[in-house]
Amino acid sequence: MATFNIEILNPKAKKLLLDLAELRLISITEDKISPFLAAAKKNRSKKANITLEEITKEVEIVRTRRYGK
Repeated sequence: MATFNIEILNPKAKKLLLDLAELRLISITEDKISPFLAAAKKNRSKKANITLEEITKEVEIVRTRRYGK
C-alpha cells in the first residue's frame, strides 16, 4: 500500500476522490493540523536565520510591554 499527500486545486478532483472512496478503491483521511503548529511552521520558514540575540531582544520587548518595567 502506498500513501500520498495530495493538495486539491480543483473541486472536481475532490469529487473524483470521494467517488473512488465510495467505491472502496481508496481511503481518505484528513490531516488535522492545529492552528498553533501551522503558525509555528509559517514563522520558522520566514525567520530561519534569526539569532539568539534577536530572540532575546524580542522577548525583552514583550516582557516590558506586558509588565510595564
